Amino acid sequence: MSPRDPNPPTRAPRRTKDDVVDAALRLLDGVGLPDLSMRRLADELGVQPSALYWHVASKQELLAAVSGRILAPVVLRPGDPADLAGAAVTLGHRLHDRLLAHRDGAEVVSSSLALGLAPSPVHDALGDSAAARVIADAVTHYVVGFTFHEQQRRSADAWGAAAPAVSLTATSVEGTDDDGFAAALGLIAAGIARSADGVAVARGA
Repeated sequence: MSPRDPNPPTRAPRRTKDDVVDAALRLLDGVGLPDLSMRRLADELGVQPSALYWHVASKQELLAAVSGRILAPVVLRPGDPADLAGAAVTLGHRLHDRLLAHRDGAEVVSSSLALGLAPSPVHDALGDSAAARVIADAVTHYVVGFTFHEQQRRSADAWGAAAPAVSLTATSVEGTDDDGFAAALGLIAAGIARSADGVAVARGA
């Protein structure tokens, strides 16, 4: 009988889909979307690239799962405004914060939304009435587009390649210099409130 190897090779731990998404989100924050490859993700997890396909069928499906993780906190909570205008502003700020929380977050989410691989949390929160769908479209497209440009400018600044900053919109009406994000979102809310359907209760009531 052969002696037992005192240092047997250790088997890589079994990975779950949550492990894969967690690692992808860490890599996204660390190296950015252009360098987030399936091979690099496999190296991060200590597995062969083929093992990832037990959990996701493609890189786009992986990015959709990452988008879902980024967007999960964008919900209406107890105590939030119940009218569509107020709820839309609350969700818009929440979405903006979540996209900014992750490097290239807006680009990742934009791609998943465009391909129908991730639902818009604004649509889910506001409900399925005709007015709510239009409002959710406006808020989602505005926030994702604004944040995408914002993150592109930040990346260019980091590389010293950006031109002098030019605000996309006017300065916030509250006097805070946020490139006009809050001011424009407020204008969207004002339009909602003036419309006949704008008084409808959020969550589709």
